[in-house]
Amino acid sequence: MAERSTAAVDVADNSGDDPLTAKAGTAATDGVADKQKTAEQTAEATDKKAVDRQSGEQPSITAPELHSGHKLARRYRLEECVTRLDGFSSWRAVDEKLRRAVGVHLLPADHPRARSVLAAARSSALLGDPRFVQVLDAVEENDLVYVVHEWLPDSTELTALLATGPLEPHDAYQLVSQVSQAMAAAHREGLAHLRLTPSAVLRSSTGQYRIRGLAVNAALRGITAERPQRNDTEAIGALLYAALTQRWPYDSDAYGLSGLPKGVGLLPPDQVRAGVHRGLSEIAMRALANDGATASRQEPPCTTPDELAKAVAAMPRVKPPEPEFTAPPEYQRTTYQQGTYGRPQVHPAATQPVVVPPPPLQSRTGKALKWAVSALLIAALGLGSWQIADRLLAPDSQQKEAPVTPPQVDEKAAPLKPVAIESARDFDPLGNGSEKPQAIDRAYDGDPSTFWYTENYRGPGFANLKTGVGLVLDLGKVQKISSVELSFVGHTSVELRTAPSDVSSEPSMPDSYTTQASGAGSQVTLKPPKAVSTRYVLVWLTDVPSNDGGYRGKLSEVKIMG
Repeated sequence: MAERSTAAVDVADNSGDDPLTAKAGTAATDGVADKQKTAEQTAEATDKKAVDRQSGEQPSITAPELHSGHKLARRYRLEECVTRLDGFSSWRAVDEKLRRAVGVHLLPADHPRARSVLAAARSSALLGDPRFVQVLDAVEENDLVYVVHEWLPDSTELTALLATGPLEPHDAYQLVSQVSQAMAAAHREGLAHLRLTPSAVLRSSTGQYRIRGLAVNAALRGITAERPQRNDTEAIGALLYAALTQRWPYDSDAYGLSGLPKGVGLLPPDQVRAGVHRGLSEIAMRALANDGATASRQEPPCTTPDELAKAVAAMPRVKPPEPEFTAPPEYQRTTYQQGTYGRPQVHPAATQPVVVPPPPLQSRTGKALKWAVSALLIAALGLGSWQIADRLLAPDSQQKEAPVTPPQVDEKAAPLKPVAIESARDFDPLGNGSEKPQAIDRAYDGDPSTFWYTENYRGPGFANLKTGVGLVLDLGKVQKISSVELSFVGHTSVELRTAPSDVSSEPSMPDSYTTQASGAGSQVTLKPPKAVSTRYVLVWLTDVPSNDGGYRGKLSEVKIMG
């Protein structure tokens, strides 16, 4: 078994198992009773496997021995075991078909929570909200149940962000705003999280917050709640409290954060740390369970994510900090200024005689020069007068127009050459991860009668399920491209995006690519402002036409010129 990673803890992280509030035990269990019952029922099996226990971890109930390199469905190769707990394990894996990292939860098919985990994963996948880490697959196969989800290597856990200090007010505002809106949308579809901890919230390099483990994490642990909306709202309040103070809002330490002093109760964030934003402090208190008490203005508490999102929207927007002023470098004197100009000069004791030159052109040489210049001027005037008279007196038939010189063509400019496409794959990170991969080769097979096509959506704009979809072209190595020619079936909106030239692997999210050009039509040529070097080219469709009874994009040919 591979060693556990300390840098990429998955949603099954076991840190901070303390209840979110002093009363959370009555609102939501954390699977403790289930684990005790399971331990009693499998006592004999546990005794037989006692020799396999390492570092206090519980072995799987009936899980087979899995190891790094094991493949699921001949596609998902397990790389590193992140967590092993209560009969299930979580892994970092590689999807060999799409060549990208994924996360995998594994548990035996006879596990008491296997059915609920499958149901939760499939319900979460149907939501299709890009603010959540997407479930890509949920399968029962060969006495195993496994759930495959996105793996975001370019994102950072909130746990790691808080380890360096509290967040800036603008970042904390974005956190509570984005998370509360996302959870409100999930609850409208009947989905709850129930395990919304700092390790379940990720911030991307662009500042967007994403939530992982929706419904699935609670199902893995057997967590239930009588009031799921209140439970998730309180969890968001705890996240905001920690973001403002770098303290966990209860009297116990959790998630690498120190708790509040015992016996003092739940203090408002602005009383725990100086300089906390007053409005955000009140929002945190309204979201947290506090025996009915809220912040000083006595607004009603927020009991659902939707109420919390509306409260955040009603407060004055927290602006990002102004960029820090950088003082210019100290003014440096030039060599000229370091001379004696403008400074009092020390006069010598004895004044040397100064030879005064004669007035200009008063010498013998000067007089000769004046006569020569005068003669040249007279000759030039005479010649000019003769040419003017000759042109005026010449017959019209002798007047000819000056020949027009054709523009010079730069024969050194090299003509554009086609750049070979080594391979391509469908790119759907905002959806279920698959967009007709079986037809991807038709986009660059040189036959305009064939085409790669997207899913058939029920409305324009991808039926509001995502902002785009496309395909990634692998050039095999870093090459310079000057334009990309695209042929579509129907009027299609498209963007040309390129990966940085120094990336070691294909980026997994559209924001990791740089937008070079955009256009729309059935025949589109996209040219970057200047030639760009890259290995991975993303053709990103932002709107598709009406096709086949719905809305579907069809790309019949793509040609890259370098």
